[in-house]
Amino acid sequence: MIDYVNSIENLSADQCAGFFVGWPNPPTPETLIKILNQSDDVILAKDTETGNVVGFINAITDGILSAYIPLLEVLPDYQHRGIGSRLVELMLKRLDGYYMIDLVCDESLMPYYERFGMTERFGMTKTRSMSIRNFSRQSGKTE
Repeated sequence: MIDYVNSIENLSADQCAGFFVGWPNPPTPETLIKILNQSDDVILAKDTETGNVVGFINAITDGILSAYIPLLEVLPDYQHRGIGSRLVELMLKRLDGYYMIDLVCDESLMPYYERFGMTERFGMTKTRSMSIRNFSRQSGKTE
């Protein structure tokens, strides 16, 4: 069973192993904990049996208009179970009051993010960005 939590309190490097598969120079579990600690918002997917983190998503915000989702990761053995989708849904719900929510992804992942209402933004590089624009929130985040 998977539990979704937004607390990283008492999180150890041993609980965060195995992420960043395929990265040429992946962050260590210790670095991942530092990243999560410095993020404005984090949601973890934890295996209730082992207590290990099997997926996570983080966001960086200005607290008013803009939010950026830099990372979404699910361990290979836990992929294709809806964990990543649930993490995105939960994070977008938490970021709902922001005017702009952006992320950068590989072109092959664009259809995945389109399922959540994100649309492509064109840039000057080969990377693709996906975003949500809540034009009714342009004047500032409301509580």
